[in-house]
Amino acid sequence: MAFIQIDKLLQVVVNKGASDLHITVGQPPVIRLHGTLTRLETKVLEPDDTVALMKSITPERCQQELQEVGGTDFGFAFGDQARFRVSVFKQRGCVAMVLRQIPVKLMSFKDLNTPPVIADLILRPRGMILVTGPTGSGKTTTLAAMVKHLNETVDRHIITVEDPIEFYHDHIKSTINQREIGVDVPSFAEAIRRALRQDPDVILVGEMRDLETIETAITAAETGHIVFGTLHTSSAPSTISRIIDVFPTTQQDQIRTQLASAILGILCQTLLPRIGGGRVAAYEMLVVDPATANLIRENKLFRITSTMQTGAKRGMQLLDDNLFKLWKDGVIAKEDAILKANRPEDVVERIARAERGLMDAAQSED
Repeated sequence: MAFIQIDKLLQVVVNKGASDLHITVGQPPVIRLHGTLTRLETKVLEPDDTVALMKSITPERCQQELQEVGGTDFGFAFGDQARFRVSVFKQRGCVAMVLRQIPVKLMSFKDLNTPPVIADLILRPRGMILVTGPTGSGKTTTLAAMVKHLNETVDRHIITVEDPIEFYHDHIKSTINQREIGVDVPSFAEAIRRALRQDPDVILVGEMRDLETIETAITAAETGHIVFGTLHTSSAPSTISRIIDVFPTTQQDQIRTQLASAILGILCQTLLPRIGGGRVAAYEMLVVDPATANLIRENKLFRITSTMQTGAKRGMQLLDDNLFKLWKDGVIAKEDAILKANRPEDVVERIARAERGLMDAAQSED
C-alpha cells in the first residue's frame, strides 16, 4: 500500500477550512471542522505511515528532540496557502501528530468583535495586558490582531517571543522582530531579559508558563514597556490568583503590589460553535482601574467580579453576560452558552427567565 502524502492531507485541511489535522496509528487521518472531528476516507494509518508523514515535515533538530523527550513542536509553512503549528509526540511507542492550521490572513479587532476598550489599552506607554482562555480558544489570533493594530497605527518596536511563531508580521509603521523558542533563543525568560536591551516598546510573550517568565514579564511591564502575555485561565480573577500562586508564599505580598501597578487589563476568551456554521468568540474584559488595583493589592480578588458587573462604562464585561447576549441574539445555542459559562447555574436561570418573558409576551399578544 502506498504511503499517504502529507501535501494531499494539508490541501484537504486548507480547502475545507479545518482547524486541525490528527494523525495517529490505527485510524485514518482525522480533521476538526467547526469543532467536530471527522475521519478522512483514506486507509487506516500504520506505524510506518505516521513515521513517514512525520519525517516529511519535521526539522532535524525536532526529530532529535522527539527521540530524547518523546515530543516536539514547530511551525511550518504550506507554500503560501497556510501555516501550521505542529505537535509531534509518541503514544504507545508510535509516532502521532496534531497539526493546527494558522490562517495566513491576520484578523482585525473588527473581525474578532473584541471589546472596544482593548484598542485603547494597547496604546498605553507601559503595563501588562493578558489574553487568557483554554487551549484552542483563539488567544494567538487575538494577540496577532493586537500587534496588527499597533503596526498599522503607530511606530513601535515590537518584539515577539513565540513557541513556535504562528503569524508572520511585516513591518508597516512598526518594526517587528519575532523570536522563536528553540530556534532563535532557548527560553521565554531569557528572551524577555535580552529584549530589555533591544530598545523595545512592546514585548509579546507567547506563553507565561513558569515563575521565571512571569517574574521577568512583570519587571518589563513595570520598567516602561507594554507586555502582552497569555495564560490558560477562564476568568479575570482566576488569572490574577494563578499568577500570584506561582510565587512562594513569602513573595506573594510583594507580587500583589507589583501586579496591581503593572496590570492594565485581562481579556478572557472562549470559542463556541456559531448557529449556522463557523465559530464565534465570547469575551470577559477586566480593565484595571485604581479601585481594582486596590482589590489586587489587598488580596480581595473575590470582589473583582462585582466591580466588572458595574464597570460597563469603563469597558468591562463578564463572560457570562457576553454568553447570554450571544444566545439572546441567536448567535449561539443555549446548551453551548451554559457549557462555557463560569457560573452555569446563573446562566441557566437567566435564559429560563428570558424564555418565560418571551412566552408571556407572546401569550399577551394572542
